[in-house]
Amino acid sequence: MAKFQLKINGKQLSVDVDPSTPLLWVLRDHLHLVGTKYGCGAGACGACTVHLNGNALRSCQLPVSAVGTQAITTIEGIATSETEMHPVQKAWLELDVAQCGYCQTGQIMSAVALLKRNPNPTEAEIEAAMTGNICRCGTYIRIKAAIQKAAKSTTK
Repeated sequence: MAKFQLKINGKQLSVDVDPSTPLLWVLRDHLHLVGTKYGCGAGACGACTVHLNGNALRSCQLPVSAVGTQAITTIEGIATSETEMHPVQKAWLELDVAQCGYCQTGQIMSAVALLKRNPNPTEAEIEAAMTGNICRCGTYIRIKAAIQKAAKSTTK
């Protein structure tokens, strides 16, 4: 066991865990941030996507010891304020993207990272950025539309 000081959603949090513990399980089991989901455990589905210094990555594959002082953002931390959702979250709701909803936090986290890098992506750029996120319900058309809507609302 080792003690880790993690910066998560703008707060300093401390955990005492085995250094090889995947970040996903630190978030869910030790810090009770359960918005990040377990999907495949192999980094292939995207359900566990979080941001590390603003970049989307699979938390199921990242040992907590590799985080260091980098800032972690989870789905719980992307809202613009306590009362205002992120534009991507708003677009998701307005376009009724989710069906079962299980993959959606990972989808949203990937979309937020995309729009941060590229505020006005083309359809092809959206498809390329979202390729690693699997939706069993097949809401890909609504996901793409929500990203386009969020892009328009953030570039006004």
